[in-house]
Amino acid sequence: MDFDDTPDEATFRAEARLWLQQHASLRTEESVFSSVPVDADPDAEAIHVQRSREWQRKLQQGGWAGITWPAEHGGRGGTPVQQLIFGQEQGRFDVPVGVFGQAIGMAGPTIIAHGTPEQRAQHLPSILCGEEVWCQLFSEPGAGSDLASLSTRADCDGNQYVVNGQKVWTSSAHYSDWAMLLARTNVNAPKHHGITYFLLDMQTPGIEVRPLRQITGSAHFNEVFLTDVRVPAANVLGPPHEGWRVARTTLANERTLGGGNDQTFDELLRLARRFARTTEAGVRQGLVDVFIRQQLIRYMKWSVQTALSRGQDAGPKSSVLQLAFSQQAEAVGDLAMALQGAAAGLFDYSSPTYWPWQAQFLGQWSIRLGGGTDQIQRNILAERALGLPRDRKTPTSPP
Repeated sequence: MDFDDTPDEATFRAEARLWLQQHASLRTEESVFSSVPVDADPDAEAIHVQRSREWQRKLQQGGWAGITWPAEHGGRGGTPVQQLIFGQEQGRFDVPVGVFGQAIGMAGPTIIAHGTPEQRAQHLPSILCGEEVWCQLFSEPGAGSDLASLSTRADCDGNQYVVNGQKVWTSSAHYSDWAMLLARTNVNAPKHHGITYFLLDMQTPGIEVRPLRQITGSAHFNEVFLTDVRVPAANVLGPPHEGWRVARTTLANERTLGGGNDQTFDELLRLARRFARTTEAGVRQGLVDVFIRQQLIRYMKWSVQTALSRGQDAGPKSSVLQLAFSQQAEAVGDLAMALQGAAAGLFDYSSPTYWPWQAQFLGQWSIRLGGGTDQIQRNILAERALGLPRDRKTPTSPP
């Protein structure tokens, strides 16, 4: 693998950098954590979401939205490498990111792969221009790691489905416009074959969103209750009862979203210098480990995105990448706390020196659970990559 830009990639990088310089301001040390969740303050969160919509619209107008999306669907028709390059360059600027991660990185590619012409025409342009924020209604209180055991029901009633159930750990549901919803439509079928994938308008009557307050004081996650929610049959994505196959596309894309940004090492290095710790052997080794893992993630992500862009199943590669994200989150959080010494015990939102690192340390578990827990990823690798026998399953009652 060539670690340097090719001439074409260098040209693309220069074009992206020039456009960003013309439309955004460089990040400063004070703004470097602008992507840290602001949802501890509802007013600040509302401003962040609005700024994100405006930035997404600006990206679309400039031709930088959906870089790997096919041109016929409004994207740039670019390569995963170009997406990585733009992400690297954008990370240097003080712009809001994250709000459209699920829309651009998960909902859009799934609709492109499985949607009808009408569904694509309705949603893809709106996603690209910042009109539609999406969330993911997959996990349930009794169906997290074993997602296919979900019990939310969708019963057919003419040209509609009536949905009842509960979802949990739903990121951004409280300000999302649409949702990716999995619900059981055939209770007699094997559990992976009785699920249907829906596109759900979050303004539909019968939807109640309850925020979940986290240890950081923020409420990024939610539980969502669905009571007699009517969804048009036209909003079924893919074949009825075969939503698990569609969901695999979403999940594979989800595992490419995390991992932080390419500035993580630089930010940790600044922190180490601030506390005069850079001469310590243990600190230096910790920084090197973070840097190496950051580079490995970069190229693993490249490999997974290449497979997805070619319409291939990334398979175990996605699990390797998810585990790498998880391990990096743990390493970064632990090192940041160690660098601060006694100051690591402080958590004051008025102190930009400390609170972003404390929030990242405490919030690392969302990365280590979302998209499948570390244990689930290891099971996938054991079975699909190493060919080991499946875990012995404990008998459960049918859903």
